[in-house]
Amino acid sequence: MDQLVRHAPAVLAAGLAVVTLRAFPFSWTGDDDSLQTAPSKAIITELEDETGDLEVENEDGSVKPVHVQWRHISCVLMDKSENVKKQVLKGISGEAKPGRLLAIMGPSGSGKTSLINVLAGQLPASNRMRLTGHLFINGLPVRNAKRTVAYVRQEDLFFSQLTVRETLALAAELQLPKNVDKEKYVDDLLKRLGLAGCADTIVGDKKVRGISGGEKKRLSIACELIASPSIIFADEPTTGLDAFQAEQVMETLRQLALDGHTVICSIHQPRGSIYAKFDDLILLSNGSLVYMGPAGEKALKYFEHIGYKCPEHENPAEFFADLISIDYSSPEREEITHKKLEQVVKIFKSQMAEALNGLEGIGDTGGVIVKSSSLKPNRPRIGWWKQFRILLRRAWLQATRDGPTNKVRGMMSVSSALIFGSIFWRMGLLQTSIQDRLGLLQVAAVNTAMAALTKTVNVFPKERTIIQQERTKGSYDLVPYLLSKLVAEAPISAAFPLAFGCLVYPMTRLHPSLSRFLRFSGIITVESFAASAMGLTVGSIAPSVEAASALGPSIMTVFIVFGGYYVNEQNTPIIFRWLPKVSMIRWAFQALCINEFRGLKFIKEKSFDVKTGEEALDRLSFGNTTLREAIVQEGRIALFWYYLTYFFLKRNKPKYQEFEALPQPSALAQCSRATGMSEEEFTDGIAKAINSRAEEDEVRERTSTLASVKEDEVELSDEGKNAL
Repeated sequence: MDQLVRHAPAVLAAGLAVVTLRAFPFSWTGDDDSLQTAPSKAIITELEDETGDLEVENEDGSVKPVHVQWRHISCVLMDKSENVKKQVLKGISGEAKPGRLLAIMGPSGSGKTSLINVLAGQLPASNRMRLTGHLFINGLPVRNAKRTVAYVRQEDLFFSQLTVRETLALAAELQLPKNVDKEKYVDDLLKRLGLAGCADTIVGDKKVRGISGGEKKRLSIACELIASPSIIFADEPTTGLDAFQAEQVMETLRQLALDGHTVICSIHQPRGSIYAKFDDLILLSNGSLVYMGPAGEKALKYFEHIGYKCPEHENPAEFFADLISIDYSSPEREEITHKKLEQVVKIFKSQMAEALNGLEGIGDTGGVIVKSSSLKPNRPRIGWWKQFRILLRRAWLQATRDGPTNKVRGMMSVSSALIFGSIFWRMGLLQTSIQDRLGLLQVAAVNTAMAALTKTVNVFPKERTIIQQERTKGSYDLVPYLLSKLVAEAPISAAFPLAFGCLVYPMTRLHPSLSRFLRFSGIITVESFAASAMGLTVGSIAPSVEAASALGPSIMTVFIVFGGYYVNEQNTPIIFRWLPKVSMIRWAFQALCINEFRGLKFIKEKSFDVKTGEEALDRLSFGNTTLREAIVQEGRIALFWYYLTYFFLKRNKPKYQEFEALPQPSALAQCSRATGMSEEEFTDGIAKAINSRAEEDEVRERTSTLASVKEDEVELSDEGKNAL
């Protein structure tokens, strides 16, 4: 009996919590910043989401309403000693509703981008970062929602030689199912986002003029809307735009919100007309929540209520920026503004405590709580062969239309051929021509490799970012992309070495034979492919174009040193013997030498002079190698670099920080808030009620026992009287 009474409070507390939640479920509404009751739906149960299927995208182009809620989002950077180095976000809670435009504002370094990256599942992963909190999609808690959202980044990256229509059409073919009329879908999207006027204009880049910055931003939004996601995140969409273009972009986001999307954007300091488009507002400063609620007049009334009135005819966004920013111009100003910020944050926490606590009860989904849910990785909607054909068309358009790059490469090939042809003009068969031939073949191998490498490392790092974004959305697989890129660029990559050979070969009077010329051109073409493959590998591991431009030539320099011309392979130190075997310069130079020297007869003037080309090859240690073997080794090196590119792209895919596991809100915590008591007080109250009920039951039991005893005594006395 004692054990039952001891454990009864906990058991009954859980039962009472369930009953209380059924009768008094609470939900927070941002309209009046108050707690309101909502009708009960079902008893709370716990359900394990085995599939993790929380997709909110529609295949028919319609928009599902999605309610995004987050609670106690904290992001902390740690140092090497696991001590807190910086608090990026400090317990941020809030919500975004379908059909409303939510703006996240604050000064630089306030945590705007960090918060929007956390909500979009795009926060780069780090071992020294701790991310805690809860994220809910339509009431269901999720670890990472990046699969279900559209994320418009600050930097707009596209294939520059494609038109706006082609960009959207290719994205539609890769992402939309077969039963959708893609041409009509793209036309509607162009009209919807105001891109119909520039539909047939190339996107362009810094080298080629294309569409404007505002049109690029709207194209970014259009690309994200292909799969009709319900949630749209935009990280500072007006950055780098003039006032008019910024207005147009924000009007586009507002229209998307009116269409039923849940739109969340971060913005630094908008003009007054842009601020008027916001439905809800979050103000951040130093990672703290300063305000969360409706924008417009209600936000101004709140700050006026706490003693900070916005002057008339002043932009509210500028007023908020001045209010919550810290002035570092002097220690005194820094201390004053810092204290003011702390006061504003404290007032908001105290006055909005009930509304914020109401967020603890989010997740009203018919009484179902999903634990440890995670989203399925997106898979391409189309087959491998169709992916290859679509990507091949895109790669071919990009390669053939890139006029500036192709012109520069063509001019470099022709000019270098003319320069080398002039230097090594009409070589004869004297003994001195042996050194000239070796020098020419060496510079031909080096020039071909460096030209292909330089072009690739300057282009691929930018393209890699686009590929990673598209593969994150599940548009296609990596193998079709690499194969399509190789096939599309092969004819153009082969054209420049061929042009080089067509000029330099007759000018220098190399071995006069058509077959030798064709083999010469084939060798430097294969070497060009190998150098391009190496450039892809360097571009796949380098963090930026600058880093790739520094790393690629450094590696190539090592290959040049061990290329067979400067250091004989037999004299190479043992620890470096492997380098000539993997040097594309060495195998290209060796193949060129074999193709050139075999069968040549030189004029012998002295007894120790070289008479045949075979003797020259023996002095280079190339005499025991065939031309076929050298070309095969060069091809293997190209395949090796292509495989490394695939490996690093597969391995170095973007990794995003996930929420660390936190306990789901307990029913006891929700009931304690509903009654206005702490959890301990609520538990003690239930325990006292149970103990009181137990005492009453015990007294009632004793009373009934005494009553029955008295009845027995009366019956016995009556029987005695009857017996007498």
